[in-house]
Amino acid sequence: MQAQLLIKNGLKVTGEPIEVAVANGQILAVDTELHGVEAAQTIDLHRNSYVSAGWIDDHTHCYEKLTLYYDDPDEDGYKTGVTTVIDAGSTGADNIRDFYQITRAKKTNVFAMLNIAKTGIPAQNELGDLTKIQPALMQAAVADLPGFIVGLKARISHSVVKENGVIPLQRAKEIQATLEDMPLMVHVGANPPELSDILALMSQDDILTHAYNGKTNGILDADGNVKTFVFAAYRRGVIFDVGHGTDSWDFKTAKTAFTVGLDPTSISTDIYSRNRMNGPVYDMATTLDKMRLIGYSLPTVIDMITTAPAANFHLAGKGQLAPGFDADITIFQDKNGAKTLTDSDGNQRTTNHYLQPEYAIVGGEVYALDKH
Repeated sequence: MQAQLLIKNGLKVTGEPIEVAVANGQILAVDTELHGVEAAQTIDLHRNSYVSAGWIDDHTHCYEKLTLYYDDPDEDGYKTGVTTVIDAGSTGADNIRDFYQITRAKKTNVFAMLNIAKTGIPAQNELGDLTKIQPALMQAAVADLPGFIVGLKARISHSVVKENGVIPLQRAKEIQATLEDMPLMVHVGANPPELSDILALMSQDDILTHAYNGKTNGILDADGNVKTFVFAAYRRGVIFDVGHGTDSWDFKTAKTAFTVGLDPTSISTDIYSRNRMNGPVYDMATTLDKMRLIGYSLPTVIDMITTAPAANFHLAGKGQLAPGFDADITIFQDKNGAKTLTDSDGNQRTTNHYLQPEYAIVGGEVYALDKH
């Protein structure tokens, strides 16, 4: 068997041995041990490192021309072990074509959600003016960029919608119906509008991001219990996404949710330049460390950043270590040692083991990572 790359003596996240052969940008073979493979490049992990499908971050902000939330996709992506990023509505119909052109030169796979405001997010209040919601412009952008635009984004918190309440979300749902029910991610935060009113408008497979924030308009009531209407939305199939961000993930909220089984389907960072460099996000690995600290297993969190987001956003060929899938692979270690973790409300916890990505493989191209 001729291969471009052979990964030998790795470990699945469940602990079993794994070897992977790659050719022509796709996974050629996967088994506990591969024989008869002639490879141009071999990575021997000596049973010290885990091999998973490439990590997917389904909530980032990486359009470099903005001034509020922006970053280089590669800083959020392959340099941190993440092989695919989805920008969560930084751009709208006015500027998403420019974003697309920029991303063609990136090493990381980049997709985008289209903001329902045509401007994207040049300022915090893009949905304070309802005239910025232009369905025809959105439909044209989706038609122009098939395969790049993988969803819609509506930011429904008070600083964004101002006095418009849930009207922008109602418009988003109407537009979604004209686009073959394209995935819709809804950002939540400070009220008004109320979380109960937002969830009432969300359908099965719509994605609630920032679901585990510590705000009064969040999923917990004043007594620290999950609100009844939150469970109702969860049970009817609204997808809960982490969307950590600067202000939107709280240890207590996440632990309470874990205890009662209100688990996220997907883990995302809401990363951009400032919370990448200054925290509390830093990178996907750190976000996974926090999720593991509150009780989630390694196989569970890896599923939440591989198969789950690939399914949520219909990313064909991604999210699985299987023959025929894209050769997007993350290799990482589970290191022993103390690491301080900080949530979005400044609360700190210490973990005694943490994840350290070693290689990001994107379409078969191998990138060895800085481990410092």
